[in-house]
Amino acid sequence: MTWMVYGVSGFTGALVAELAVARGERPVLAGRSAEKVRPVAERLGLDHRVFPLGRAEEGLEGIDVVAHCAGPFSATSGPMVDACLATGTHYLDITGEIDVFEAVARRHDDAVGAGVVLLPGVGFDVVPTDCAAAMLKQALPSATHLDLAFVVQGGASAGTARTAVEGAGSGGRARVDGVIGPVPLGRRRRTAHFRDRDREVGAIPWGDVSTAYHSTGIPNVTTFTTVPALFDTIQPLTAPLMRTGVARKLGTALAKRIGGPDAAKRARTRSEVFGEAWDDDGNRVRVALTGPNAYDLTADSVVEAARRVSDVTPGAHTPSSAFGADYVRALDGVVVDGPTGGTTAAR
Repeated sequence: MTWMVYGVSGFTGALVAELAVARGERPVLAGRSAEKVRPVAERLGLDHRVFPLGRAEEGLEGIDVVAHCAGPFSATSGPMVDACLATGTHYLDITGEIDVFEAVARRHDDAVGAGVVLLPGVGFDVVPTDCAAAMLKQALPSATHLDLAFVVQGGASAGTARTAVEGAGSGGRARVDGVIGPVPLGRRRRTAHFRDRDREVGAIPWGDVSTAYHSTGIPNVTTFTTVPALFDTIQPLTAPLMRTGVARKLGTALAKRIGGPDAAKRARTRSEVFGEAWDDDGNRVRVALTGPNAYDLTADSVVEAARRVSDVTPGAHTPSSAFGADYVRALDGVVVDGPTGGTTAAR
């Protein structure tokens, strides 16, 4: 199998390439800028290609799998998916954007016809939460409601920050009775029972609003993280400002100054996920997991997904529909409690 990391000059793309080499893999490295791609390829001793997304069909010649790491995916996913369908290349990405997940899901029939797997969200967005959702559905097949919460430590990369800026002008979103719709940001607050300790969390828009439904069929999905209650009040006031071109350009410029957490910070920081599902009869199940720093988990998952994806049935998938609910347990440093109350530590 020949696979490619596209967007290798970015923080996460470089982590993926470095981990791949450490595990004996030799992906082709690619991106839009020769000045940025070539030094990474030379440092790691790998072949490289340089092409813009407008020439992605040509750039993907001879490539079986592409791990697309060049965001913002709201702009870059569509052209790369089109190229993958045209060339018969399996598609992976690391998006966490609800609209991107939905757009890729709508290409299911195209992917089946092309014999291609389309699998967005194989990083921290949304592997641990998606697998948690699938575990809960297995434990409670009658579930009608699903809450998923996460906490990450260690800071953000420039790409993550740019995505946050892009979404800052929007309010909350949730899936209600099977339909994704706008809701007041922070419309719900609750206690999440993470493995390390309980935390108060507030509702935010997160990729599982899309993917958890496709994975489980549960019609009501809300996603949470730790945000101050004051933010729920301030965000509706600041959102109109963040939707202006000037504010978005300023925010994007500031985001580009963020370098992402270094190896030492990643080594001492963790990620946490909590999920709870319930049905109309009041039955409830919970699951909680701890993982490494979100960027390390992302790199681990991308390399593992690239190895596995050729065995997946063609079509548009979520991580758990592609690899099963227990996929997250195969990743380094992940510990899962539940949903039956047991504890499992991955290798």
